[in-house]
Amino acid sequence: GLGDDAELVGGLGYDTVAFDISETAVRTARSRYPDSAVDYVTSDLLDPPTAWTQAYDLVVESQTVQSLPPDAHLAAIDSVGRFVAPGGLLVVVALGEVEPFDGPPWPLTRSEIDAFAAGGLSAARVEDLPHPENPGLRRWRAEFRR
Repeated sequence: GLGDDAELVGGLGYDTVAFDISETAVRTARSRYPDSAVDYVTSDLLDPPTAWTQAYDLVVESQTVQSLPPDAHLAAIDSVGRFVAPGGLLVVVALGEVEPFDGPPWPLTRSEIDAFAAGGLSAARVEDLPHPENPGLRRWRAEFRR
């Protein structure tokens, strides 16, 4: 994305790595936040560096999986979960189920949210909330721990 979430996490005191498959998005984030301590890198969620496996105490998944076509959701969910270190936390924020919906983004289903609880992760909290900007939409907010 454009760095807003990464800057929020970095502002909370975390050493932060933020990535996007788009080199243009990464350049834009760097230009928006030229003095940032966030490490902005280009990488593919479906083929991330092996060094990222269980490397992060906090992983924030904010509307990335749902930006991919639905047939890629489960692979992306698996990839995100692998980033969480032992004792770590995964926070997921995503558009909730809406029928019909013509993406992108494609809302995540409850079963897709539940799929984050795999590979040693367990659900600590899953909330189905009204969307803050559009009352006709829903939003997931979920936490998973390793």
